[in-house]
Amino acid sequence: MGQPTPATDDGWWRSAVIYQVYVRSFADGDGDGTGDLAGVRARLPYLAELGVSALWFTPWYRSPMKDGGYDVADYRAIDPAFGTLAEAEKLIAEARELGIRTIVDIVPNHVSDQHPWFRAALAGGPGRELFHFRPGRGERGELPPNDWQSEFGGPAWTRLPDGDWYLHLFAPEQPDLNWAQPAVRQEHEDILRFWFERGVAGVRIDSAALLAKDPELPDVTDGRAPHPYVDRDELHDVYRAWRAVADEYGAVFVGEVWLPDTERFARYLRPDELHTAFNFSFLTCPWDADRLRTSIDDTLAEHAPVGAPATWVLCNHDVTRTVTRYGRADTGFDFATKAFGTPTDLALGTRRARAAALLSLALPGAVYVYQGEELGLPEADIPLDRIEDPMHARSGGTDPGRDGCRVPLPWAAGEPHAGFGGDPWLPQPDGWAAYAADRQAEDPGSMLSLYRAAIRLRPEFGDGPLTWLPAPDGVLAFTRADALCVVNLADTPVDLPAHTELLLHSSPLDTAGRLPGDTAVWLRA
Repeated sequence: MGQPTPATDDGWWRSAVIYQVYVRSFADGDGDGTGDLAGVRARLPYLAELGVSALWFTPWYRSPMKDGGYDVADYRAIDPAFGTLAEAEKLIAEARELGIRTIVDIVPNHVSDQHPWFRAALAGGPGRELFHFRPGRGERGELPPNDWQSEFGGPAWTRLPDGDWYLHLFAPEQPDLNWAQPAVRQEHEDILRFWFERGVAGVRIDSAALLAKDPELPDVTDGRAPHPYVDRDELHDVYRAWRAVADEYGAVFVGEVWLPDTERFARYLRPDELHTAFNFSFLTCPWDADRLRTSIDDTLAEHAPVGAPATWVLCNHDVTRTVTRYGRADTGFDFATKAFGTPTDLALGTRRARAAALLSLALPGAVYVYQGEELGLPEADIPLDRIEDPMHARSGGTDPGRDGCRVPLPWAAGEPHAGFGGDPWLPQPDGWAAYAADRQAEDPGSMLSLYRAAIRLRPEFGDGPLTWLPAPDGVLAFTRADALCVVNLADTPVDLPAHTELLLHSSPLDTAGRLPGDTAVWLRA
């Protein structure tokens, strides 16, 4: 077992570049078509050369994989498809030797229906109080207990043969836990300690604002406040207790908190709660200078009162890849735009994605990079008979789901399956090898080379605040320390501000030395 992280905090997370690993699709070390820990360990030198500070692993625990691992059956065991606990401990230690920390994913809202607690509850044993079981409405209890809807579509309730219903805000295979029960709280604190004692440096909290439920389970449509299951005040006691555990180990939290109310959002980032939270306003923002500046300003403003660093992310395992999203006429975030056949200009999307990478990496705070973004991967169309994401089935086929951003990575252009390993669990599109890491590593103009250079040069921006500079319409320009970032989102080229050195550009300047549209540049003042 790895050594616990010392109970000190050097603030590494405040400006970290954190790489998200979706293990199933990263690299296949044993040739069975599923990514695994052996594949990640073999690619640690690649990640070190990329220059990332930490790896965030989406759930790698034992799971029936009804929702890509977010249906956890055992938090203290690695799923056999990925490897063993001993391999995980080796991976954590080997990464740390390369200066790369490990962040694991915790899914506290629910567990798998194969979790021992839920199986015991169904068998009539003790523990039904650990979940939300209720009789139905209607003359014979044939209607769900309330009007809550699943995040994946359809009712958030499933009826059992004995007539009772159980709550699941996601898939039926993911029953919600009852966080009013002390045993649930204690179990999760024990799980945190389990992983911190194995050298994990941080935890990402899935669906962090959904845990607590109004005990009366009222209809959402009755309009009462606060919301019956989103952002309830009692949640903060949970995270204060978690913070006390993390502080013993010098570990950090990042919360997945989707809230439109910036004041409510900031409450999760108070000094005795979570260290950071994902910034979804930036991710969901269209390619528009005014709206991006507003998103940046609002993000920095909402973090300032609690002294928490902002986080910046362009993509993750749940959203359409950046190249595809930015290549569409409507580049805003809308799950409905994932419909098959949506026209996308990949050349335009790639150009914008390169500029967006420099923008995000120049901002103050931490940056999250989803695997494959550094390769410029587009969203893939998955044949209907190969889609595994439950969002597709639960929506009646209207939503293609999230598998298009989860296609296994291409590593070697000349190898079968683009060097991923065995026949991939999701099919790689034709031409996927063109994005292979080995090919891009030899090309100074590739997306991979851009990310490597940007992460290496990122310290030029220091740790200080952002100051906006005067700029033409459609242009963002700011300075931090002695470095400047200029992003031209307009159609026409613009002159560069005064500077002493050009550090990096996302696309070449024009023949007159001006910054073309959909291009970003880093300058030394």
